[in-house]
Amino acid sequence: MFYRENGQFKTSYRADQQIFPIAQDRWAVLALVAAAFVLVPMLASDYMFRAILIPFLIMALAALGVNILVGYCGQISLGSGAFMAVGAYAAFNVYVRVPGMPLLLTLILGGLCASAFGILFGLPSLRVKGLYLAVATLAAQFFSDWMFLRIKWFTHDSPSGSVSVSGLQLAGFPIENPISKYLLCLSVLVLLALMAKNLVRSAIGREWMAIRDMDVAAAVIGIRPMYAKLTAFAVSSFIVGVAGALWGFVYLGAWEPAAFSVDQSFRLLFMVIIGGMGAIMGCFFGAGFIVILPIALNQFLPVLGGVFGISISTAGIAHAELIIFGALIVWFLIVEPHGIARLWAVGKQKMRLWPFPH
Repeated sequence: MFYRENGQFKTSYRADQQIFPIAQDRWAVLALVAAAFVLVPMLASDYMFRAILIPFLIMALAALGVNILVGYCGQISLGSGAFMAVGAYAAFNVYVRVPGMPLLLTLILGGLCASAFGILFGLPSLRVKGLYLAVATLAAQFFSDWMFLRIKWFTHDSPSGSVSVSGLQLAGFPIENPISKYLLCLSVLVLLALMAKNLVRSAIGREWMAIRDMDVAAAVIGIRPMYAKLTAFAVSSFIVGVAGALWGFVYLGAWEPAAFSVDQSFRLLFMVIIGGMGAIMGCFFGAGFIVILPIALNQFLPVLGGVFGISISTAGIAHAELIIFGALIVWFLIVEPHGIARLWAVGKQKMRLWPFPH
C-alpha cells in the first residue's frame, strides 16, 4: 500500500515529464544519493573503498556508456576497452604535457578524444550491423593495443609502455586518500547518469530507440540513421572515455595497455546484458554483479570449505570462482534474459498492486 501514486496529481506537462514521476521513487533516489555522499564515507573502510566501491562506480559509469550504444541504439560494440584506453592515455598526455591543467578539464578532454575515436570506428555502422559491426568495432581494440604499445609518444617515451600519475588535485583539494577518490568518482557518475537519463528521454534518445527497433522504418519516417548512429557512438565513447580516465588516474594510478584489454570490453558488455539493455538502472545492477560477486565468492569459498573440512588452495579458489561466476551468468541469462532491471521493474509493478491479486 505504501507504493501507490494515488493522489499524486500532475497539473502541468513539466510535472508529468519528470525523471521520477512517482514521489516514492524520487525520495528513494534522493535518500540513496545522500547516503552515498554522507554515510558511506563515514562508515566504509579503506579496503571497501579500494576493492569494491571505487571500481564499482567507475565500471558502472563505463557500463552506462556502453548501454547507450548497445541498449538504446542497438549497435553491438566490442571496442569499449579501446575507448577506455583512449580516454585514459589522452587524459594522461594532456595532464603531463600541459602544466597546471585542471583535473576536471583533463577528464573532459580525455572523454572528447575517446568520442572522436568512437566516431571514427562507428563509421562502419552506416553500412554493416550485427555480428559484422561487432567485428568492426573489435578492430578498434586491436588498433589501440598496437598504438599504445608501439607509438612511444602516447606513453611519454616510456620504454615499457606503462605510465603513472600522482599529485591529483581538484580545485585545490588533493585527491589522494580513498574517500576523496570515491567522492570524485561518485560525483562524476551522478552527473553523467543524470545527463544520460535526460538524453534517452529527449528527441535524440527516441531516435536511437527507433534505429534500434527498426532502422528501415526509422529512415522512412525521417530519422537520419547516420546522425543517430554516430551521435550514439560519440556520447557512448565520451562516457566510456571519462570512465577510462578515472580507471587509470583514480583506481590504478599506474597502468599499461594491458589494463584495457579485450577482456575489459567483454566485461562491460556482460554488465549491460546482465543488468538490462536499454535501462539506466541496469548499468548499476550489472556493475554490482560483475564487480562485487567475484570478491564475495573469493571471501565465501574458503569459509564454505572450512565448514565441510575441505582445504582449498588459492589456485583452487580462483578456478572455483571462475566456474561459479560463469555458471551464474548462464543461469541468470536463462532465467531472465532481459536482465536484472526487468526483475526490478516487475517487482515495482507488483508493489503498486499489493496486496490485491494480480
